[in-house]
Amino acid sequence: MKDRASNLFATILAFYFPLQIALLTGSKTVITSVLLAFSIQWVCFIPAFLLQTEKFYDLTGSVTYLSLILFTVYFSGPIAVGSLVVAGCVILWAVRLGSFLFFRIKKDGEDKRFRKIKPSFTRFFMTWTLQGTWVSMCLLCVLTAISSNYGIVVNLTFFVGLLLFAFGFGLEVVADSQKSRFRSDPKNKDLFIASGLWALSRHPNYLGELTLWVGVATMSFSSLSGLQYLTLVSPVFIYILLVYISGVRILEDSGRKKWGHLEAYKSYLNNTPKLFIRVFRKR
Repeated sequence: MKDRASNLFATILAFYFPLQIALLTGSKTVITSVLLAFSIQWVCFIPAFLLQTEKFYDLTGSVTYLSLILFTVYFSGPIAVGSLVVAGCVILWAVRLGSFLFFRIKKDGEDKRFRKIKPSFTRFFMTWTLQGTWVSMCLLCVLTAISSNYGIVVNLTFFVGLLLFAFGFGLEVVADSQKSRFRSDPKNKDLFIASGLWALSRHPNYLGELTLWVGVATMSFSSLSGLQYLTLVSPVFIYILLVYISGVRILEDSGRKKWGHLEAYKSYLNNTPKLFIRVFRKR
């Protein structure tokens, strides 16, 4: 009973926070987009719970990103070139990552994270709601910028953001590719990857993810005003979620349980940054 109450409270909080920021933007399009994000999750949750499957969870997330971006672009009147470029960046990222995660879970057969979550209605529902929070928080600044009077402004700040996005996107793609090739080699079964980008950071894919969203926020910056600057919390939210709640924290705990007894893994932990690549290495 206590767990159910905690799950429901977390669900309400996860819905309330992005909606309140959306309300502060003063944009009906942004508010509607946030409501749409959660509606998609809740509708998809029904068959997922009935079938006890998580196989289309990540794919639903990507579809939600696409839906919100296309909805905002369509209902924002005259479309600025900058808005089209940023929308294209988000669409490119969503299609690439969504398909990558979908085929990975199809190959693996399941996402082990959901084994204990699926049987619980309130916990599984909370997980789908959190995905709505994730999508909303990531997109708040760009949705607000696109729906502004003149759309996303193309200036020097915009190009700096575009370079950051390109770097982050490339980093994430290469890191995922390197890890996939490593895992596909039978000789590497039950081993951890410490080569390529993974020799520079223990989670280069998440570093790429964070960098590209900083790029998106930077591209959106010049089109915001007043309380709309609160939407720039997006990259901060992504960092906290990736490092302290999901992603990095879960993988680090799993890695220590699996390889923590190995001297090579202990050395890897001591000499390789958790996320950010060191410019100057220790001697």
